[in-house]
Amino acid sequence: MALATPAPRVLADVVTQTWVRNVALVVGGAAFVGISAQIAIPLPFTPVPLTLQTFAVLLTAAALGSMRGVAAMALYAVAGAAGLPWFAEASSGYSAPSFGYIVGFIAAAFVVGRIAEHGATRSVVRTAGLMIVGNVIIYAVGLVWLKNSLDASWSDAIAWGLTPFLIGDAIKIAAAAGLLPATWKGLKKAGLTD
Repeated sequence: MALATPAPRVLADVVTQTWVRNVALVVGGAAFVGISAQIAIPLPFTPVPLTLQTFAVLLTAAALGSMRGVAAMALYAVAGAAGLPWFAEASSGYSAPSFGYIVGFIAAAFVVGRIAEHGATRSVVRTAGLMIVGNVIIYAVGLVWLKNSLDASWSDAIAWGLTPFLIGDAIKIAAAAGLLPATWKGLKKAGLTD
């Protein structure tokens, strides 16, 4: 009687797990977010720049799963808070009004990764829903931090930290909703998954 190998729960599970590989995935996930943060467009009416960070965070969490996703985002946050200039626009530290979004990355990574572990990245609709949930978590934490750090009203915090980014987020969600299920289909076609 042969033992069956469990089906991969997230993309990172497709290849055999070792601690070295898991560390590389975590470091790679953090680096992916750090690099995506450098693709930034400052907006004159808000202290929050337009970046590809949320796309990278949610894609990383969905691909790595909850624990590796949280570890990658925690590494990203701690290294940047300690001075590594890989937050948006090569910034670092934790005093920026936008640092709450980075804290939100950790919470979103856990939730997105956990839901992804139950197969949510295998269809376009479920992946889109997953990305929306992740964005809501990031905004919930980020807006509270933004409001408090600037001593702003809720309407100002929403105008500065949410409204200008909704169209871009819709595009990022659509990209992830196409990319993740297509990757699973490609792996299945290559005989790497069921």
